[in-house]
Amino acid sequence: MADWPTTTIGDIFDIGSGKTMSSKVRTGAQPTPFLRTSNVFWDRIDLSKVDEMPMQPWEREDKSLRPGDLLVCEGGEIGRAAVWEGQAEGVSFQNHVHRLRRKSDDVDPGFYAYFLQSAFTQLGIYEGAGNKTTIPNLSRSNLAALDVPKPDFDEQRNIRLVLKRVRRTMDLADNMVRVADELKRAAMHELFARGLRGEPQKDSEIGPIPESWEIKTLLEICTISSGGTPRKSVAEYWNGDIPWVSGKDLKKPTLDDAIDHISEDGAAVGSKIAPSDTVLILVRGMGLAKDLPISRISRPMAFNQDLKALISKGEVTGAFLRSAIYNRKDALLSRIVPSAHGTMTLNLDDLESFKIGCPTDPDEISGITATIDAIDAKIDLHKRKKAVLEELFRSLLHRLMTGEIRVADLNLTALEANQQVAA
Repeated sequence: MADWPTTTIGDIFDIGSGKTMSSKVRTGAQPTPFLRTSNVFWDRIDLSKVDEMPMQPWEREDKSLRPGDLLVCEGGEIGRAAVWEGQAEGVSFQNHVHRLRRKSDDVDPGFYAYFLQSAFTQLGIYEGAGNKTTIPNLSRSNLAALDVPKPDFDEQRNIRLVLKRVRRTMDLADNMVRVADELKRAAMHELFARGLRGEPQKDSEIGPIPESWEIKTLLEICTISSGGTPRKSVAEYWNGDIPWVSGKDLKKPTLDDAIDHISEDGAAVGSKIAPSDTVLILVRGMGLAKDLPISRISRPMAFNQDLKALISKGEVTGAFLRSAIYNRKDALLSRIVPSAHGTMTLNLDDLESFKIGCPTDPDEISGITATIDAIDAKIDLHKRKKAVLEELFRSLLHRLMTGEIRVADLNLTALEANQQVAA
């Protein structure tokens, strides 16, 4: 830990209690927006959904937030903290959120938001700080008693500014991922409704498609097969170099590898090997509740029984097939039903009878695939940048809060250039 003097949260902050939520309407009460723990994240306030409750004028005065207030979660992920920067007026807070208001000007609330993040998520110095009642919580008295460092104000501010700069760059990268995802959705909608040749559209049972395209079921254009799992108790089945795909792997449009690997003997007795360019789709599992996990494989891979392999008969490529199915994912997800055990399941009949639009010109198929691949490459680039920045933030947070490095040692010109490019 850095050689800073120490104090306690209660010595440098007044800790205010929030109001217990109530829907009771009383004379003179006014609907007042308030923050819950679900609005407070590490170094971020989410105002996408803000509830209201009736409050008396004196309560509004006492429990309104001011810019610079540090908010700390009592329950949930205890200690989660962010600074209120005055994003809206007349906002209050619920009793499960502590409001910390600095007692003197030599305290930077943002520094302490970051210190709490490091202390609770990295350093483990507050183990046992939460009361173990029905719901683990960080009481007002326990929060006030937490030991914290107190570097001089300039150092507090400089550390906060450095971490905020990295966080801002992370937010830019995250926004670029969202923009690229939106671009892909819009591009796919246009490509599969209008094609690439500017021809007239025709109405079909799956919506407008180019006039020359045909509607085909997956069974017409694919062979569909099931996978399996070699016995876990046989070690030699699991020491090979054949990728073995399960639902947890289906996170990218194209898979180059899998988390688990099996041997040729394992594949022979407990699984199947799908050829390169096969599309693997999850048909059973909780992952189906949110999205449609589906990927194309770039080399031969084995797969488990929760997946189906869609092997094109040659009319379309695997890359086109994957994109065409994903473009209509909502229609396919609507066919998913819970099994007797509550697991989400896509029945084979529903998969086989699912229809997509197919170009008759191979060059158009290639052009559509190339366009989507280019967007996917852009999305992957932004995701990798985001991952690098997240790791940089975690490393800086730990090293600055332990005194391993000082702000003066840092060169952040690359971050500044990144922000200028994004702007």
